[in-house]
Amino acid sequence: MGNVDEEMCSTDHIRMIKYMNRTFSNCSTNSESSSVAFSECNSDRSGEFTVTAISSQLNLGNLPSTTSDLYSDSVVDSLIADLSDESGLDTQLRAARDLRLLAKHSPENRIRIARAGAVRPLVVLISSPNREVQEQGVTAILNLSLCEENAPEIASAGAIRGLIIALKTGTSIARENAAIALQRLGQSADLRAAIGLSGAIPPLVSLLETGSLRGKKDAATALYTLCSSSKENKTRAVQAGIIRSLLEMMADEESRMVDKAAYVLAAVIGVSSAKKKVVEEDGIPVLVEILETGNHKQKEIVVDLLLQICQESGGYQSKVVKEGALPSLIGLSQSGTSRARNKAELLVNLLRKRSSSFQ
Repeated sequence: MGNVDEEMCSTDHIRMIKYMNRTFSNCSTNSESSSVAFSECNSDRSGEFTVTAISSQLNLGNLPSTTSDLYSDSVVDSLIADLSDESGLDTQLRAARDLRLLAKHSPENRIRIARAGAVRPLVVLISSPNREVQEQGVTAILNLSLCEENAPEIASAGAIRGLIIALKTGTSIARENAAIALQRLGQSADLRAAIGLSGAIPPLVSLLETGSLRGKKDAATALYTLCSSSKENKTRAVQAGIIRSLLEMMADEESRMVDKAAYVLAAVIGVSSAKKKVVEEDGIPVLVEILETGNHKQKEIVVDLLLQICQESGGYQSKVVKEGALPSLIGLSQSGTSRARNKAELLVNLLRKRSSSFQ
């Protein structure tokens, strides 16, 4: 494969992420900040095929500088026919690649391609033993999933299972694009539950742990979406070992994942098992360190995390007090953001009561 594009998400995609964060009201972090943290996710990053190349392959003549134009139904129908098993791997690969690129920049093409019947044969390709065919199928499905209208059909065609297979067995690009495709589908509450039940959480946690920086970001984005409003998915993520990975990222400024890891931790902290695991993994010192040295956004997230942990158990309160968090919390209650000040004040009062009980 060629070099990977680093194109930003479309304006519509960023707007959808902001809507997603407003919807997930039981995740207590600041929604506007978290939308920024997760707005880097890309759609199609397999950009090695240029507009000129696809123009030649489709025999469409000269194209403008983008592929957003609509094409005749016969072109789309021909490509979909070439996706069939009888067409051969080379033909399937070319057809998936061309459909992928036609859908890459154009919302209109995404709808037309899906309505023409491309979803099911593309989903079949996701499970192909040929990794290049699989990658093209995954990326084409990702591009189609950028249109919310296509999500039910993509899911009903069995894409969730196929995307999970790609997460486990695919190329690095296939794994990354599968993660974001699942994130897109997971914006529906019903599909979010189905994705968790189908076993997506453990391979996403694995991608968070072992992927490239791009893969880690994509996994974090997907996990944030899937866990923010699902108690069951939070529990699955904890069982898959997400807490240790998140704490390691938060403790390492060079990871370039501090903010994203903090938001994902905020998304899963609502279950008791997550709070317990943070304590067991020596996460309290990590959180207190960020409280002392982090930026405003990080402090705001961490004070909320500490508050939720301390509200769970008096024993956890004692650990936070012993770690020396009170001076930083008092300072934050006086000079932090409005949200951070309120949370810090609540936590200071809670910890002072705990401290006085020792006297």
